[in-house]
Amino acid sequence: MTDQPDSLELRITRQLPASPEDVFDAYTGADKQKIWFSILDEEPGIVEIEVDLRVGGTQTATWGRSPNGQTMTTRIEITFEPRDGGTLMTVIQSGFPRVEIRDFFTQEVWAGALARIEAFLVAQSGAGSWERGSCSPPSPWPSWSI
Repeated sequence: MTDQPDSLELRITRQLPASPEDVFDAYTGADKQKIWFSILDEEPGIVEIEVDLRVGGTQTATWGRSPNGQTMTTRIEITFEPRDGGTLMTVIQSGFPRVEIRDFFTQEVWAGALARIEAFLVAQSGAGSWERGSCSPPSPWPSWSI
């Protein structure tokens, strides 16, 4: 793998306790995203989210805390595969400008997002409970020069 932005990608999978339809709905629904993005935080962090759900569409999320107000565009491919009574969600994200940013997204951003989606799905099913503030994203955000 080279360090060119087009070649910098991550791959992460997570087994989730809901049907592929429910996981897809939770991931793609803007109103549901506003809930699960903040479900484990003491204070909601997401400010705005827009989803254009179509081939070639975009998803834009704006948080109260951002990396110096900078923007970054990447390509994300997500699959939702039925497995063991739930869903295996696989995320492939490419186009990172630097290795450090890719690694941050792998270790912090997606790990946190998938934990939040799982907590949302569990809360929706009534099969368990979550406590606000039991997990939060890293703070402060690192300073990046893109």
